[in-house]
Amino acid sequence: MPEVSDRGKAMPDSPIRKLAPLAEKAKERGVKVYHLNIGQPDLPTPPEALAAIKNIDRKILEYTPSEGIRSLRQKLAKYYHKFNIDVEADDIIVTTGGSEAVTFAFMSTLDPGDEIIVPEPAYANYEAFAIVAGAVIKSIAATIDDGFALPPVEEFEKLITPKTKGIMICNPNNPTGYLYTREEMNKIRDLVKKYDLYLFSDEVYREFCYTGSPYISAFHLEGIEQNVVLIDSVSKRYSECGLRIGALISKNKEVRRNVLKFCQARLSPPLIGQIAAEASLDADPEYMLNNYNEYVNRRKFLIDGLNRIEGVYSPIPMGAFYTVARLPVDNADNFCSWLLSDFEYEKQTVFLAPASGFYTASDKGMDEVRIAYVLKKGDLAVCLKILEEALKVYPGSKVRKSAPIKESVE
Repeated sequence: MPEVSDRGKAMPDSPIRKLAPLAEKAKERGVKVYHLNIGQPDLPTPPEALAAIKNIDRKILEYTPSEGIRSLRQKLAKYYHKFNIDVEADDIIVTTGGSEAVTFAFMSTLDPGDEIIVPEPAYANYEAFAIVAGAVIKSIAATIDDGFALPPVEEFEKLITPKTKGIMICNPNNPTGYLYTREEMNKIRDLVKKYDLYLFSDEVYREFCYTGSPYISAFHLEGIEQNVVLIDSVSKRYSECGLRIGALISKNKEVRRNVLKFCQARLSPPLIGQIAAEASLDADPEYMLNNYNEYVNRRKFLIDGLNRIEGVYSPIPMGAFYTVARLPVDNADNFCSWLLSDFEYEKQTVFLAPASGFYTASDKGMDEVRIAYVLKKGDLAVCLKILEEALKVYPGSKVRKSAPIKESVE
């Protein structure tokens, strides 16, 4: 039998999806599974997008330009201008989801063996995209006790070698919900400028920032305009994960020229997805405001509820719709599997993502889980009850038999 590739063997399993078979078996047993493991919003897609799909009047569903439909790129440029991101249509390349944008960014700027520094926990697929490009992730761990704030700059500099080509951030962050401050972003800028690195900035959650401070984009950082490669997607802000429409934005012409070669090799991004995405940019402002307010309420409800459970701790996320929580368990991977395979509460259970998959080091995040608050508050209430009951009986639980309820998180 022929051997499979070493590259394929090195590709990590998705921490978000690897337990899906257990969830399906639970459903076959008649157990209702609440999915808090994946960032699939339950809020509706903009009606403008759905109408655009329903009203397509074409005799041929043709290829589009490899860089995307120009009218979509022009509308995206206007959208970014609302956030003081000064880009034009020619700076934007439409991709098949944000995932392709990251992959093409790496393929276009990195050679095999080149290194990227990534604060962790981080979106697990960054490592997979780096493997595809032959690049190496050098991780630097943030900690839950610091609320997942940016690690000290000195720790970054310890990792910089002649092979270091870039820094990858996600802001607001997936999986932690952390939102980098102006001071932290300036520290990243200074590192990028000092060592002439690329700054890959995943900003797909920019619409969901919950502090009074202004949102800081990598494009707001002066002096590194040619170093920034911004990653975007319509998946989260418009509940359009299935459209597979993302974008890569850069003012660096050489980067864009390289990216376009990979775009041409895959021909074009999805036509139907681009039509719907362009229509979404005309959505009523109330649509995004309602979604924002819903996530604010869910966030307060979930974090308050988590911190009332004995032994559970979650910092308050300031962006996106995720949190990483510490659980009183010996091994969160085993606990998440056990929830699906061996536990049910009133014929219900909950699907969580083990946080170990968001770290490259094998000993990190072993008592942490990522929770996506993408379900309505009624469902979140059920999930909190399931989690509380599960921790009482899980064989590897560290929960005391009885303890006072902690105070509410404000």
